[in-house]
Amino acid sequence: MTRQIISTTNAPAAIGTYSQAVRVGNTVYISGQIPLDPATMQLVSGDIDAEIRRVFDNLAAVAEAAGGTLDHAVKVTVFLTDLAHFGRVNEAMATYFQQPYPARAAIGVAALPRGARVEVECTLSL
Repeated sequence: MTRQIISTTNAPAAIGTYSQAVRVGNTVYISGQIPLDPATMQLVSGDIDAEIRRVFDNLAAVAEAAGGTLDHAVKVTVFLTDLAHFGRVNEAMATYFQQPYPARAAIGVAALPRGARVEVECTLSL
């Protein structure tokens, strides 16, 4: 199968050796998004809720560039530097995703790129 690289200026540009997303057939693998503002490439400031919303806004922008929405997500992986924020992620997900919700994993990590407190990646089926 051929790979299609997905890219949009509505989400942060890659800050390393990766693509925002890659489509293979009907599957889109969206790289982990941290709370970078795509216009400034700076971390959003504010509380954890603002950071979580920015992450999901970034994921939604990449999903749209791939021809889908977050409702096409089949798997979501959440990385948090403090698992105490997991409830806040649940609250945000309820506004970005509709039932039936995608499969999900949440992982506590020591650190994330650029000092972010949250990163989320997902897989879409279009």
